[in-house]
Amino acid sequence: MRKHKPKPRVLAPDPRYSDTLVTRFVNNLMWDGKKGVAFGIFYDALDIVKSRTNEDELQVWKKALNNVMPQVEVRSRRIGGATFQIPTELPASRKISIGMKWLIKYARARSGKGMAEKLAAEVIAASKGEGQAVKKREDTHKMAEANRAFAHFRA
Repeated sequence: MRKHKPKPRVLAPDPRYSDTLVTRFVNNLMWDGKKGVAFGIFYDALDIVKSRTNEDELQVWKKALNNVMPQVEVRSRRIGGATFQIPTELPASRKISIGMKWLIKYARARSGKGMAEKLAAEVIAASKGEGQAVKKREDTHKMAEANRAFAHFRA
């Protein structure tokens, strides 16, 4: 067990929207330390979102992220030789990071030309409450609901 919780790192806000949440998303999107490339992809994706929806692209992205963020997750726990899936409430920072990771994962899995195009498509779908990332959240919530009987095992 750790003695201290690690201090949360202070992130610099991004250049275009001066939002630290965007920086956090870009850090998840980045591969091989290529942050400039990741920012390029993210901004291109938001430009595509703006042209397709004619709405404020940052608001669409935030709405998409909110639609993807899970409220609960199931954790495996062994009790008396049996493994139970125990539903657990999530802290705010974990909700955000899981939501971001799912959005990026399912954008990468999409078919299409270029990551910006795929990310834009997933963001638009998620903001409407559809798409793979939202489906993943629904499935996670269903799992937690189905295993609610084991909630009293929470550590």
